Amino acid sequence: MNKLGVYYQLVKPGVMYGNVLTGVAGYLFAAGHFGAFSWVGFLATTVGMTLVVSAACVLNNYLDQDIDQIMQRTKKRPSVTGQVSGRAMVIYSLSLLILGTITLSIWTNWLVVTIGLLGFVIYVWLYGALSKRRSLHGTLVGSISGAMPIAGGYAAVSGSVDIGLIVVFLILFFWQFPEFYSISIYRRKEYKAAGIPVISVVRGVPRTIRWILVNTVLYVAFTIALTPLGYTGWIYFAVMLISGLHWIYVGFQGLSSKDPEHWARKRMFRLSMYYILLLCVMLSVGPLLP
Repeated sequence: MNKLGVYYQLVKPGVMYGNVLTGVAGYLFAAGHFGAFSWVGFLATTVGMTLVVSAACVLNNYLDQDIDQIMQRTKKRPSVTGQVSGRAMVIYSLSLLILGTITLSIWTNWLVVTIGLLGFVIYVWLYGALSKRRSLHGTLVGSISGAMPIAGGYAAVSGSVDIGLIVVFLILFFWQFPEFYSISIYRRKEYKAAGIPVISVVRGVPRTIRWILVNTVLYVAFTIALTPLGYTGWIYFAVMLISGLHWIYVGFQGLSSKDPEHWARKRMFRLSMYYILLLCVMLSVGPLLP
């Protein structure tokens, strides 16, 4: 892999694009609701957020080298294979963070900057360096940082914390539990070998499945709450209710599954990817639809 490819992989493209996508959805959702779209604000929010999220991912790669060399899905990362030095990763991360913060500071507002920096600190230090390694509640901490981009996108338009920002934050917060808990089931052996106390290792698979179901229900409840709160039309409500009920049904199937690893990988996790894309699309157009 050439140097450009190495540095590109360090930002964890899948994680980075996923986070930025929710940030874009948050911006478009707020712009549709408030009727205040700005190309400058949109581009600055997207670029600044991309840089800050990328900075967090690079520094997380640096801190997770000991874990990543054990786990099958991460042991080929450039940070593990020695294709880049630790010093270069830290400089790269700080450069991205500074550029992203400057971009957000100049063209958005201080609430967005605060959300971006808070998300960075929570993901890198409170989650990656501390809670992920020490507690089964690391997922909760990580889910807070994972919900920051959509909140930042919304705040770029609203400029304040309101009920809309809180609800979209909670939607992304609860979505992450079914998504990550599913991964923790089908990669349980890897997490155990790496000494990571995820819920499936500490509490067992059956309890993990129950918590997946609980958080799926909460996710659906908050997605449809946007309509009675006056943020979206009823088309959004119908689409999210039908898709949400299907996801809850799949969650119930996990309670009696004879092969929970297959259910987690092929059903629950896969659906979490489809439904986050659907959510982002519907949030972007929901306020504009009847």
